[in-house]
Amino acid sequence: MKARVAILISGGGSNMLALLRDMQQADHPAMPVLVASNDPQATGLAKAAALGVATAAVSHRGQTRDAFETALLDPILAARPDILLLAGFMRVLTPAFVGRFAGRMLNIHPSLLPKYPGLHTHQRALDAGDAEAGCTIHKVTPVLDDGPILGQARVPVLAGDTADTLAARVLVQEHRLYPAVLRRFATGDQTPIFL
Repeated sequence: MKARVAILISGGGSNMLALLRDMQQADHPAMPVLVASNDPQATGLAKAAALGVATAAVSHRGQTRDAFETALLDPILAARPDILLLAGFMRVLTPAFVGRFAGRMLNIHPSLLPKYPGLHTHQRALDAGDAEAGCTIHKVTPVLDDGPILGQARVPVLAGDTADTLAARVLVQEHRLYPAVLRRFATGDQTPIFL
C-alpha cells in the first residue's frame, strides 16, 4: 500500500513538480493525493492539475490564522494523507495545526540548518562569508525550521556569487534531495540523507 502524500505550496511549485514526477515512477512507495495552496493564483496548482493531481486553494488573505487553517484542513483531511509536505509554502503554521500531523509533516528549507532559519538564507550565507550553502529537509515542529533533520545537500559558494546565483544552484539540489528523502520516509526509514 503506497503512502498518501499531500503537498502545500505558495507559488510555482518547482519542488512539488520534482516530487510529483518522482512519484509517477511505478516503484515509488508514495502517491500524491492533493496539492493545496494559500494562494488561488499559485501557478503550481495548474501544473499539479496537469499531472492529474487533485488541487485546492484556500486564500489566507482577510482571514485570521485560525480561520485560514481551519479552512485549509478541510481539503487536506478529505484527501486522507499519510504524509504532508511543505514545498515552498510561505505561511507559518500554528502549533495546533502542526500537532495534527506530528511526525509526518516535512519541510524543505534553503540553508544548512541549524544555520539561517527563516528568510533571506542565501544572502545571509554570503554576508557571513560561508564557504558552502545548501538545503535541508526536516520534520516540522512548532518551532520554525527546527525539527529533526532528514536530509541535507551542500553546494560550494563561488567567488562572485549573488543571492540569486547561489539560490539557483541550491534549487538544483533541492530537486534531488526532497524526492530522495520522501522515498525513504514513505517506507518508514528516517535515516538522514546527505548529498
